[in-house]
This record gives sequence, C-alpha cells and structure tokens, in this order.
Amino acid sequence: MGQKDSKPSYGHSYDYGSTSSGYTSRYAGNTSSSYNTRYTPSSENNVQPETHARLQRKYSRIGDDYRSLSQVTDALAQAGLESSNLIVGIDFTKSNEWTGKMSFNRRCLHDIGSTPNPYEQAISIIGRTLSAFDEDNLIPCFGFGDASTHDQEVFSFYPENRPCNGFEEALERYREIVPTLRLAGPTSFAPIIETAIGIVDSTGGQYHVLLIIADGQVTRSVDTQYGQLSPQERDTIDAIVRASQFPLSIVLVGVGDGPWDMMHQFDDNIPARSFDNFQFVNFTEIMSKSIAADRKEAEFALSALMEIPEQYKATLDLQLLGCAPFACINQRTSHLDVDIRLAMSVGRIWSAALYASSP
Repeated sequence: MGQKDSKPSYGHSYDYGSTSSGYTSRYAGNTSSSYNTRYTPSSENNVQPETHARLQRKYSRIGDDYRSLSQVTDALAQAGLESSNLIVGIDFTKSNEWTGKMSFNRRCLHDIGSTPNPYEQAISIIGRTLSAFDEDNLIPCFGFGDASTHDQEVFSFYPENRPCNGFEEALERYREIVPTLRLAGPTSFAPIIETAIGIVDSTGGQYHVLLIIADGQVTRSVDTQYGQLSPQERDTIDAIVRASQFPLSIVLVGVGDGPWDMMHQFDDNIPARSFDNFQFVNFTEIMSKSIAADRKEAEFALSALMEIPEQYKATLDLQLLGCAPFACINQRTSHLDVDIRLAMSVGRIWSAALYASSP
C-alpha cells in the first residue's frame, strides 16, 4: 500500500461530524445538497399514528422468505419497483491486511492480482444482479476507513463526486485507487450510511439501496467498558435507526474471516426502526461452500436481495418515498429520539453479552 496521509486526490471527502442536533454531513463539491437534518419523516406524511404504529410492527422484522433469485425479482416487480438507485461503500480499514488469513490465503483482502479479490468478486456478482434495477446506471461509489477518512468521513471514487457509470467502471476505478491508499481505521459504518441518507434526501426521497462491503465488525476498543458501546458502535446504531426514516435499504456484505456477531445483531435486533432496513450477508461463508460457482453466485445474490421487496413495500406503506429535500423534517422527531435511546440501551446489552462470551 502507498503512504499517503493527505486527502485522496481522486475525490472529495464527505465531512461527517456530531452536533447537538444530529449529524452534519456535507456532500462535498455540491453545496446545493449540503444538509443538516434531524432525519425525520416527510412533512407530507399523513399516515395516522395508529396506522403508523401497526405498520412499524409489521415491518419491524422482515424475514428471509425467498428461495430463488427469480422469486425475488418477481416480488420486486409485484411491489412496483421498476428501478432503484445504488450507492456503494467500500471498507479500507487496516484489518483487511489480516482478515484474509483463512479465507484468502493470508493475503490482504484488497490485494490486486491475477485472480479477483473478495471485494472484486462481491462487486461483480452483486453488480450483475442489481444493475437491472438501476435505471440510469450511475452509481455513487465511496471508500471509508483509510488514513484520510478514518471513522469520520468517506471519500468519493472520482473528483467532484462523479458517480461510476455501471459496475464495470466501479471495478476499474477500485483497482486504480487501491494502490494509492494507506489502510487505517477505526471501523464505523455511520459515515457511509449518513452519506447515503444525504443522497436520498437530495434526490427528493427516491428509493436507494446502499451496498456496503466490509471485512469486519465495527470497532470495539479494549478500553470500552463492560456493558458499554464503543463510539463507533453507538454512531453506527444511531445511523441505522436514522436511515429507517428514509426510503433506503442497507445491504452489508461481509468479506474475509470476520467475526460477524454484531453484524447479525444489526440485521435482526435493532429495535424501534420504522422498518427493518438492514440485511447482512456473509460472503465468505457462501463462497466457501462445495457447490458449483454459478450456484454460489446465485445464492449470494439471493441472500443480498431477499429482503428488498418487503423493504420497498414498507417505504410505500409508511409513505417515506418522494419527500422533497429538507422536507423530511416534522412529525416523529420526539419518537425518533426515544427510538435511538432504546437502540442504544439494547446495544449496551449486546455489548455486555459479546464481552462476556469473549475468551
């Protein structure tokens, strides 16, 4: 890897920081889409409180109900999803250097060679599946966790936040920038999730799918006290809860050796979201099966997409689609604050359980 400490020259960083009113993210290079929002639902949302509570219960946990990729694509069509917008986030934290010990022959997971690395494989497979639903084929691609962004910002693959034209260009650009990066950390998914929220908001509430490919769990440092969340865990839970106020599905693909305990908790057990907006897929587990390559690819794509039909239906029923920029501020602010506090409380319970089970 290179030894660059300054901001990458290939794109702008998205400034990410905490304020008393929530998170402030600036969509660098495009001041018209800068925002400082409490991430609450559209002011045009007229769902009655009783109905909204019933819908939240209905979509609080979306099951993995499909058995074939064709079933998923049919369900997407039946739900009325003709197109979606894709956002990609890639993990460039230092743990990529050793989490391929078992699954990638002790090589760095970002190693560019004659055979595709796990990131290249995941981008390629999911791209062939999801590109059919991306109408304009323009994909904003970001990196996070390198020496220029750490757990505070993300960087765009291209200057001026230019999106990649399809997954083929995303792969090509990924291969170009990897040698210029210095892997760092710590790991937090909050900056990329907050960036995706800003993109959804700036497009008037269009439905988006955020694809995060990462090698491990959110950082939990050794000095995090028993029963407490690390700052990165806290910010990530906060961001996932906030994202459920928007028409945004989050798919996290785990590459490398893991561990993945907290990712399963993010997938299944964060409470009080407007809908279950997070899906975790263990890429390594699927791709290590003793079955034909095309079957492994189909199973991976199915696992990544199987919750999206119900998630899209949830955004329709909850009337999260189509809110104007900056108008997603009004009705359930106090409820959201309670939701976040509840999520934090449960997060502390998970943290204690993980701490107790560690050797």
